[in-house]
Amino acid sequence: MVESAAVDVVIIGGGIVGTVLAKALCENISIQTPEGKKCGLNVALIDAADPRETAPSHNDFNPFTDTRVIALARRTVNELADVGLSLDDLAKQHNGELPPKIKQIEVSDKGHLGLLNLHSQDYHIDAFGQVVSLSALTRLAANASTAYQHIAPAKVTGVKQHRDNVDVLLDSGDVITTKLLILADGGRSGLAERVGIAKTVSDYHQTAIVFNVHTQMPHKNKAYERFTDSGPLAFLPFDSEINGVKANGNGFSVVWTLETQAAKALMEMDKASFINALQQAFGYRQGKILRVSDTASYPLALTKAQQVTSHRTVVVGNAAQALHPIAGQGFNLGLRDLSALVSVLERESVLRSAVSKRSMSQSLKQDSNQETQAKGGADHFDAGAFNIVQRYANQRKKDRDNTIALTDTLVRTFSNQYFPTVIGRNVSLLALSMMPQAKKTFVKHTTGYGVTPHGNRDNNAAC
Repeated sequence: MVESAAVDVVIIGGGIVGTVLAKALCENISIQTPEGKKCGLNVALIDAADPRETAPSHNDFNPFTDTRVIALARRTVNELADVGLSLDDLAKQHNGELPPKIKQIEVSDKGHLGLLNLHSQDYHIDAFGQVVSLSALTRLAANASTAYQHIAPAKVTGVKQHRDNVDVLLDSGDVITTKLLILADGGRSGLAERVGIAKTVSDYHQTAIVFNVHTQMPHKNKAYERFTDSGPLAFLPFDSEINGVKANGNGFSVVWTLETQAAKALMEMDKASFINALQQAFGYRQGKILRVSDTASYPLALTKAQQVTSHRTVVVGNAAQALHPIAGQGFNLGLRDLSALVSVLERESVLRSAVSKRSMSQSLKQDSNQETQAKGGADHFDAGAFNIVQRYANQRKKDRDNTIALTDTLVRTFSNQYFPTVIGRNVSLLALSMMPQAKKTFVKHTTGYGVTPHGNRDNNAAC
């Protein structure tokens, strides 16, 4: 028997973006009816992954077991706290151990003079961001709210768009009808294409190898972005356990980007040979590399949705754009999608509440028939209305376009060994290091405040 249910919002994808969004929409948006009652949005979160899985995984897409580590920009940390997800709460899951803060950043070009050093204290901020385990953050978000329906494991078999709603068909045979459909599935399901959102893909012909290391010297909350002949190499401060040994302030999470064939050759090496190759690429900034965890890899491409909306549908996070990991902008851009959508819906809910109050006041002066008509026009909030969907698209355009362009330019500039390009990028790094105003602009982008409405600017930062 097919069962049907109706909700305000359906989110497809139970990763960190979808999970945080579900919590925010349920708890941060309040609709006032003409009778003066307040109610939140009714949200259903659908995910193919099983939240009961606990075994670490290197190569699947289950957000609850994903071993990847991510750097959250300062703005992302602040916005997570605004929706009730403080990273301090992660310490409760890890014996009081807080996610490491990034207080220093070193950018260098191997074999050349280009060098840039940034210290958060110079900008009157505590840190540029924090480093967290993706699976730990997802579990924190998933356990932080029971206000929405979490349907998992479940697969979406079809989507049908109608004038006033969208039907979401599940593999169980059930149908969920919603006013607004949000695709937060990482772009892997093909659902965006089914609702008319085309995508472009630009293959970088590179592969990212991800793993953890322990080094001889403590990290002291310093992150590195090092550009090498073989590709960018990022070290993020993060203490992990490798072969039964827990790092004590000397651990890093590493993303090593190489041409695909070079990456394949590296991953076929024994551990000693791999460590030697890594040491040669990174140098001895942290002394000797003592241990390396198991590795995982994934191909790199720029995938971009040509538009972020369709009829009663929006795409967010990696479903809207999947970026190269250089400079760590992709995940933070996705969280800004989330923040923008919540902001747009909050604004509309406030306007609707004002309309409801006026309707209630006017209805007291009208006969019962007129009162009924007033109620019918104002007591239900349409989360998928055209003006809401369009406002989200308009609000995301500038930040999205700028961040994608910046990331793509960095990839093509710092993965290029053409001599004039090498000279140009090193001159740029040296110039940046000597120009305070340029450094401030760079820090704004690094912390996520490069393109943002005035009200969301980081007023604590001297940049």
